[in-house]
Amino acid sequence: MIDREQEQEQEQEQEQEQEQEQEQEQEQEQEQREADVAVARRRVVGILGFGVGFVVAIGFFAFFPGLSHVIDWGAILVSLGVGALGRWGALRWMGK
Repeated sequence: MIDREQEQEQEQEQEQEQEQEQEQEQEQEQEQREADVAVARRRVVGILGFGVGFVVAIGFFAFFPGLSHVIDWGAILVSLGVGALGRWGALRWMGK
């Protein structure tokens, strides 16, 4: 009888340990999913920030009165810089 009780106790302990391990695995999976979502959001925000900055700068060079309305390499390089600045600003804003 004592052996059976000990066996049952050991089985219960093993079941509890397995349940705890499963809970820990589920928590880790949930944390990983949340981290993946955060990375995806940062990527999307960075792309949108760059795109908006680039388009605004190109639009400025294309349509601002008094400029020659010609998009040259200088305008493209400045627009890339403004896009990078927009990306940095968007990611910085998102981080707060």
